[in-house]
Parts: sequence; C-alpha cells; structure tokens
Amino acid sequence: MIENCAIATMDGPRHDQGGAEYRRGHITVTGDRITAVGEGPAGSVPDGARRIDAGGCLATPGLVNAHHHLYQWLTQGRAQQSVLFDWLTELYPIWATIDAGQVHAAATAGLAWLALSGCTTSTDHHYIFPRGVGADADALAAEVAAAARVGLRFHPCRGSMDLGRSAGGLPPDEIVEDTDAALAATEEAVRRFHDPSPGAMVRVAAAPCSPFSVTPRLMRETANLARALGVRLHTHLAETRGEDAYCRQALGRTPAEYAEDLGWLGPDVWLAHCVHLDEAAVRRFAATGTSVAHCPTSNARLGAGIAPVRNLLHAGATVGLGVDGAASSEGSSLAAELRQALLAARVRDGHGPAALTARQALWLGTRGGARCLGRDDETGALRPGLLADIALWRLYGIAHDAIAHGPGGDPVAALVLGPPAPLELLLVGGTPVVDGGELRTVDAATAAREVRAARQRLADLD
Repeated sequence: MIENCAIATMDGPRHDQGGAEYRRGHITVTGDRITAVGEGPAGSVPDGARRIDAGGCLATPGLVNAHHHLYQWLTQGRAQQSVLFDWLTELYPIWATIDAGQVHAAATAGLAWLALSGCTTSTDHHYIFPRGVGADADALAAEVAAAARVGLRFHPCRGSMDLGRSAGGLPPDEIVEDTDAALAATEEAVRRFHDPSPGAMVRVAAAPCSPFSVTPRLMRETANLARALGVRLHTHLAETRGEDAYCRQALGRTPAEYAEDLGWLGPDVWLAHCVHLDEAAVRRFAATGTSVAHCPTSNARLGAGIAPVRNLLHAGATVGLGVDGAASSEGSSLAAELRQALLAARVRDGHGPAALTARQALWLGTRGGARCLGRDDETGALRPGLLADIALWRLYGIAHDAIAHGPGGDPVAALVLGPPAPLELLLVGGTPVVDGGELRTVDAATAAREVRAARQRLADLD
C-alpha cells in the first residue's frame, strides 16, 4: 500500500488526455496487480501488507523503453564526432567479435541502469551474430537471463542482417547471415523464448535491422513469419538523410514507401527513429496503426535530426520513447528522455511550447511505449487490474521541491522539466526491483565490474 503521494495515472486514452491525477493519493497492490488507486489514504491494512508513506513523492506507471541495443554498453564513448553511417563503419568491426558472455554482462548493466531510471519494461534490438563466435541463440538467451536477473519485463527483438558490404550493404560480410538461416533463427527464438500469456515477463519480436543492411526478401518473409507466429515486428526506419537518399536511389522509394511495399506498416509494427518522414508517411502511419519509438538523445548525438513527434501525435499515430544503444546515447536514462523529448519537440518545427507538454512527454514514456509493444492493456498506466509496474519518484529534494510542492506546484512538471529525479521504489509485477533508491535484485557494483571486464576483453581483440 503506497500512500500520501501525488499520482499521475496516465490512464487516459490519448496523449492529450493523460488521465486521472491525485494530489495526495494511494495505490494498493495485491500479488502482481494494482487493486486500487485513488485520493486520500488507502484505509485498513490487510494482514502482512507493507504500508509505505510516500509523502513528497510522485507515483507514475513504470517507464517503457521502446528501443535499445544493450550490447552497445561495451562500446560507449567511441566515434563521438561521427554521423550514423560513419559511426557504424567504425564500430561494426569491433562488434564482430562480441560473444554471449559479453552480451550478458552488457545487458545486465544496461537493464540495471534502466531500472534505476524508472524503467519497468524494456525492449532490445539485437542483430549482431558474428560467424564462429557462438550460436546466435546463446546471445538471446544471455539477454533473457540478464533481464530475469535484474527483474525487468523484457521484449527482446531477434534482429538480422543479410545484406553485407560485398552485396551493396553497409555491414561487413562477416556479421551478416544467410537469409534462410536468419529466418530459421528468428522462428527458433520465438519458439524458445516468447510467452504470449497474460502478465508475461518475456515476449519476442522479429526485427531485421534496417533497409541498408537487409534484403527485401528478408524483410518480406520476416513479416510473413512474424504474423504466422503471432509476434510483433520492429526495425529502424528513416533515421538519417543518408538513409532517405539510399532508399530513393537504390530502391526508388522513400523509406516509408519501401516499408509499406514490403508489408511493414500495421498495428503489429513499431519503427525506431522515423526522423525523416514526409506528411504522406505521417498520415499512413496513423491510418495503418503503425507506432514509432522516438529516440531524441541518440538522434541528437549522431546529428540525425528529430522525429516529427507533434505531427505524428496529432495525426493519431502512437509514439513511445527509447533510449537507443548506449554507444549513441551514453546517458541511457529513460527518465532523462522525457525531458529530451519535450525540449526537442519544442525547437523542431516552430510550434514552441505548444509542441509537447510535460504530461504528453510522460505519456510517451509510459502509455505510448506500452502501445508500441502491444502491452497497453496490461502496463503503462495505473488503474485497478493492470500489472503493478510502478515507479515512485522522490520530489522533496533541493532540485525538485519548489517545482513540485511550492505555490502552484506541479509534480509532473518537476519530474519532466527538472533533472532526473531520484527513484525511491520500482515495482515490476508488484516485486521491488529498486527500493530505498537501491537495486535489490542485482548488485550494481558487481554488474559494473562484470561489464568492465567484458569491455576489456573486447578491447583486447580490437
């Protein structure tokens, strides 16, 4: 029973209807589900219940990370002045030696840090399966084991690349797969790890990497396979002007037109980045129910631009937030992306402060992300019956108190506009992952040592 805190439920149906808020309310959790949310105290305490006085805090749904590359925790800080294609060209040869043990260490560290930034559900797009380094299933298994160790709800995406440099693609030939082998491995990943049951901790998506690293056949047949297996589809799209030029010159279409031709628009698809969309693409995304994972920090770090979030939302498309890979978004804090999304939207297209509100930014990071992953009937909001995926933020310190609790105080504005707030409690399905501001499932210092050693092993091969 969490009491005496501000609550932003995010249970509204749209980005501009964030839902009920309470100035000093309560949330009751029984098992893995929320059983009550409302104003005032929770009432009588059942035997054995833990009662938390959360005065000065704000409760929100746990944040949902809609796009990431956890293995990139091993190569943070490199190619700092590079645009995307140059950045990839520098890092691909290093990634070509990554093994499953290194993936596990990187995923553990990355997911632990996400937990400390208020994230209860994360996806990951893993598409690096070097030849001769280890079975690809081991890399997926390493990530799934890391998520179980940290305690987060996890949506690994079995990525793939089959268009190497010798065939006109960007990645080196040694890290691309045979098309049939990639399809078979994707099917095996779904059969091995995907759990379609209610409240599942692991669900798998099918995720060829990008138009410049994947053949049309792999894109089309992966879409058919995913739909036959009942899983979602994910890929990168329209991230840079270079990609847009590549698609127009090599494929004769814009990235969005190419995706639609291959069956890659629809309510079971969410696409990362989508920075360079024309108005026709925005309308098609909204009409087809296609969702977007917006990654403002990574796109700014690589100088790619900023997605037309306001236009997408006003057209009726779903937008969630992603931190993206830790080698292009070294902060990797989902809470920080709330502020980044708001600021980026306000400077992008001349709409100024009207482009995005603090509550809309929080909606992107909660309900929007849950919709990207097909889970908004279970998580991303606070209401009875949903999974008890809850973040409790401390807003009574020097950095947030005046915004949250002063005259006209606004706790949501304090969370979004202020610096990343300290996390008091993080529940995933009612289980504490962060408590008293500390990880309770893994030791953060141990995770840091493990990933440092993995990074050194990788550097020794560089």
